[in-house]
Amino acid sequence: MDFRKSFLIPALLIGLGGLNACRSSQPSETAEAPAKGNGTAPEWTKDAVIYEVNVRQYSPEGTLAAVEKELPRLAAMGVDILWLMPIHPIGVENRKGTMGSYYAVRDFKAVNPEFGTSEDFRRFVQKAHEQGLYVILDWVANHSAWDNDLVNSHPEWYTHDSTGAIIPPVPDWSDVADFNYDQGALRNYMVDCLKYWVEEFDIDGFRCDVAGSVPTPFWDSARAELDAIKPVFMLAEAEEAAMHEKAFDMTYSWNLHHTMNAIAQGKKSLDDLDAHWHREDSIYEPSAYRMVFTSNHDENSWNGTEYERMGDAAKTMAVFSFTVPGMPLLYSGQEAPVQKRLDFFEKDPIVWNNFALGDFYTKLCSLKTSQSALWNGIHGGGMRRLVTSDDDRIYAFTRGDNQVLCLFNFSHEPAQASLTENTPAGTYQEYFSGESLSGASPLSVDLPAWGYRIYVRQ
Repeated sequence: MDFRKSFLIPALLIGLGGLNACRSSQPSETAEAPAKGNGTAPEWTKDAVIYEVNVRQYSPEGTLAAVEKELPRLAAMGVDILWLMPIHPIGVENRKGTMGSYYAVRDFKAVNPEFGTSEDFRRFVQKAHEQGLYVILDWVANHSAWDNDLVNSHPEWYTHDSTGAIIPPVPDWSDVADFNYDQGALRNYMVDCLKYWVEEFDIDGFRCDVAGSVPTPFWDSARAELDAIKPVFMLAEAEEAAMHEKAFDMTYSWNLHHTMNAIAQGKKSLDDLDAHWHREDSIYEPSAYRMVFTSNHDENSWNGTEYERMGDAAKTMAVFSFTVPGMPLLYSGQEAPVQKRLDFFEKDPIVWNNFALGDFYTKLCSLKTSQSALWNGIHGGGMRRLVTSDDDRIYAFTRGDNQVLCLFNFSHEPAQASLTENTPAGTYQEYFSGESLSGASPLSVDLPAWGYRIYVRQ
């Protein structure tokens, strides 16, 4: 059967009825057994866009106070969730580079003095909430800095080699020491630290670093204790479906990200996108949020900017990430746009270029929020692949009950998007140009290289 014609993917509501850690590590493979999502994501996440904040590089000052000044702009741009990379003091022992890695945590209950004080952070959260924004912290449960006090006070909480020496999680992560979660006291301590930031600073959840390297039962119990304080949002840097059962609302859609990169580079075909959605259906329940992105701190620093990886397709893939199932992520400076790899261990401020793509991302955030078909998880509409006369280059689909019609030319040459079936009935308006389109007849639209058209039913 040609699944491009039926494209029945119930867990994503797709069908004819509707349609690396803190460094350069590789993600683990997704578990193949389907898992039921917990369905407990806070209501305010249903149409949310997430934005990753790199405090060190966000401004010449590199402080929370400097980022605080940008909160009105970020709220106006339309993002909802601010994910702050770790704000804790950074270890000095075995430090990489001059300033070290955010992910080498020296004290789990303190604020990095380079960023400001605890009061600065408390004010930051308050001001974000006043702007209608939510704040989640990047949490490093897998390891600590070598000069974290726990190394001396509780050496039994760490992993040891055959000689009795504490070791890093992997050899390349020489600036951190690996925790051993067989130790119940460590689990209790880490849950206490997580609760501290919710109780004392009113944060709204966590992005959990290398979450798959920490036992899932730990995350399950931690989530229950956090939700007893307030409903939180939990993002796992992982792709294992089982993590959605209790602990996490959202995981990384690495497979889609790598497929997008490969299509932009001419290394994969559009059939690989269809294969991706079928894979998602076989593994995840509709309530499982999947994070979709063209960049983040790992990709930017280690694999290159979206312009290095995607070239002329970068903006096209950004639009794609806002229209397919999943929650879109923006990384610090994409609205600038940043066209350099930000140094991970040194001061390397973003050059903001008068926010040249600010209007572009504002428009995308507004599209996401205004069209319920594009909302997250079970709140969004189904996705239906439409057959065209050029399925090798044109990727066409609708979301919801034909509420949004999306056409993409995933090639470096102009192409014509000609549907081989009737255009979904109704009157549509192209979201970016305002051009009108009447349905009920075969559609033919000329698209430039890496062009796109997003039609919204009126």
